[in-house]
Amino acid sequence: MKLTLWLLDVNSEAKNGVPEIWLWGIDRSGQRVLVIDRNFRNYFYAVIEETANAKKVAEGIAQQQSGSIVKLEVVERKLFGKPVNAVKVYCRNLNDVPKCARELRSFEGVKDCLEDDIRYSMRYLIDDNTVPCGWHEIEVTEETNTRKVQVSKVYRAQSFPKLLESTEVPKLKVLGFSTIFYSKEGSPKPDRNPVVMLSVATNSGEESQFLVDEDRNDGPVIEDFVSYVRHFDPDIIVGYGINGQDWPYLIERCKKLGLRLQVDRAETEPHISVYGHVSITGRANVDLLDFVGEFSEVKVQTLENLADYLGIMKIENRQLVEDVDYADYWDSREKREILKKFSMDNARCVMGIAEAVLDFAMQLSNLVSLPLDHVGSAAAGFRVEWFLIKRTHGLGELVPKRIEQPYRPYAGGVVLKPLPGMHGDIAVLDFKSMYPSLMIAYNISPDTYVPPKEPVPKSGVYEAPEVGHHFRKEPAGFYKEVLSYLISVRDEIRSRMKALPPESVEYRVFDARQKAVKVITNASYGYAGWTGARWYVKPVAEAAAAWGRHTILNSIRMAEEAGLRVVYGDTDSIFLNNDVEKIEELSKKIKKELGLEIKPDKVYVRIFFTEAKKRYAGLLPDGRLDIVGLEVVRGDWANIAKTVQGKVLEIVLKEQSPEKAAEFVQQFVSELRQKRVSFRDLIIWKTLTKPAEEYEVKASHVEAAKMLKEKGWELAVGDKVGYVIVVGSGRLYERVKPYKYASYDEVDLEYYVSKQVVPVVARVLESFGITEEQLLQSAMTQKETRKLSDFFGS
Repeated sequence: MKLTLWLLDVNSEAKNGVPEIWLWGIDRSGQRVLVIDRNFRNYFYAVIEETANAKKVAEGIAQQQSGSIVKLEVVERKLFGKPVNAVKVYCRNLNDVPKCARELRSFEGVKDCLEDDIRYSMRYLIDDNTVPCGWHEIEVTEETNTRKVQVSKVYRAQSFPKLLESTEVPKLKVLGFSTIFYSKEGSPKPDRNPVVMLSVATNSGEESQFLVDEDRNDGPVIEDFVSYVRHFDPDIIVGYGINGQDWPYLIERCKKLGLRLQVDRAETEPHISVYGHVSITGRANVDLLDFVGEFSEVKVQTLENLADYLGIMKIENRQLVEDVDYADYWDSREKREILKKFSMDNARCVMGIAEAVLDFAMQLSNLVSLPLDHVGSAAAGFRVEWFLIKRTHGLGELVPKRIEQPYRPYAGGVVLKPLPGMHGDIAVLDFKSMYPSLMIAYNISPDTYVPPKEPVPKSGVYEAPEVGHHFRKEPAGFYKEVLSYLISVRDEIRSRMKALPPESVEYRVFDARQKAVKVITNASYGYAGWTGARWYVKPVAEAAAAWGRHTILNSIRMAEEAGLRVVYGDTDSIFLNNDVEKIEELSKKIKKELGLEIKPDKVYVRIFFTEAKKRYAGLLPDGRLDIVGLEVVRGDWANIAKTVQGKVLEIVLKEQSPEKAAEFVQQFVSELRQKRVSFRDLIIWKTLTKPAEEYEVKASHVEAAKMLKEKGWELAVGDKVGYVIVVGSGRLYERVKPYKYASYDEVDLEYYVSKQVVPVVARVLESFGITEEQLLQSAMTQKETRKLSDFFGS
């Protein structure tokens, strides 16, 4: 019989030594099914020495082979574009591939062995064009469910999956959760601190909360959670930061309590997989934190900030609780209800973010052929690499070994020194896929690079400006093939979207797919210069960057010749005065002379630049502030510094009144001195990057950590340490105190005025002639004239 399957998850198993591929998915009727494929043999390539005869080498291997090799095949392949002869070695069992490859590396006539480090399940996806989050047709026979897996039916594959063209996504069951761990002293540790609360929400609208009893016996809490998961039977489990915190904690906590965290579909437990993510067999575990980078506007990447940005739950409507205060809130009868609501709101935010993110995640998974739980945790380089592996497989290109390279820097894109101060009506012109387009135009690819000692090919070469690297003109390299494919696919998708209503499901899926294609296309440029790349060829990335600099500098020259004033430039964009007619003519000229498309990406009503590169704030037409690189978006200052700078930028950009901004600062300082500012906003948070005793240099957060340890707190690498600066003498690190053990009366308020508030606002106001000294002087002499609420209400 033929089965139509939407592939959710894939894993490999071995039964009686026979390797199996397990394909978990959903059929057309909505049933959860498992297809077991025992037809696929794993293999690797033995690359033959140029002077050796491949056929004779294969015969020699066959004569000496052990029972682990089942088939040998002489093939022609390419390696970095150069033809090679190879023997394709098929192995019997999963563990035979690395063992056989080690043996054959020393076999006479074998130069090296390649692709022995590709995992069996990924090999399966590569070879047969089987893609996660896509529909396939498979010839199957039904089997008895002897494995006790949690599915409606188990099948045995009689054919390899055939990919179907379909944008439809089945109705998936999604479960999101949020945890609260209890610790009175420091960050919670699973060997001693209980899970006091687990909040769950689903895409079917169900919500549940599991709480410990008064004895803080959390065994029943975890068991109830496991039971709920198995009963709801989700296809996808989501959370925020769950790969780094929640799952590892629950796994270790269950070991301590002697419980099984059996939340998968195969009666096993979650385990750490290849990219550091947690794998749950038969389900997709998706950590939404892995996708927050796709929202560049969210500068501080917390759950509440992302939920606020997406309009799921506004921060001003929430009562937030810091993790270090969970125990205090749990122990208080009055505050416990606040903690319960906070936890449930977190679960709701998780589900809201999942609704916004999962379409993109699934399309990215489908595009690069990494399973859904892998694709978020995999670094951009790995995403690009798996896409390249899949595409080059059809071109006969062998996959090189991964050899970790030493970091060797190279010049990147052009970043102009900005014209500091305020500018009105500024357009930002962005090149469309600048680096991919340059790589296509100049055939820049790992397999087209011509090293200095090699002769120039008959087809001729392109020579990169500045760096002088050569790339053959013909034939096309695999980067040109891959990038041309990606750009054409995205153009086709966007063209089809125009005919669809934006509110339709099909439009949403296409939009997610074109974003996924864009992400992979833009990440391809830096891949060849990534030290972890299999196809690492530094001149590829270096030449692309050089052509990029050449392009942007020529564009700036053309803009100035056209009478446009360029105020800033960064990598593949230029900021200039918004003269619509001149910009339109400039775009046409750049297209004609440089062969690249450039168009306005955004327009700022007003934009403010500091003297430093990559630090600016702009006012968008819809009233939002776009802030890049300033303290307001950085996590290493007290909250008062970020609050004040953000408000100053808002006043300056929206009201164009530096004087009013300075007045706001004076009033804020007055309220701070009267202790009307929240004590929590004075806390400075820093993360321990190594054990406190291993720091050689005295640092404030390290001294605070040592004080906490003296009071019985157990701190580990990655823990946040919150401290305040108190009145006293000596160096700054001698005047810190963990905020838990400090009172407002001890705080050195003048430190916060002179070292936190005034410096960050001076970075803005000095451009308008208001100096740090003037701000400090006025802060000393100012009188209370307005309430702070007057400014925030303005």
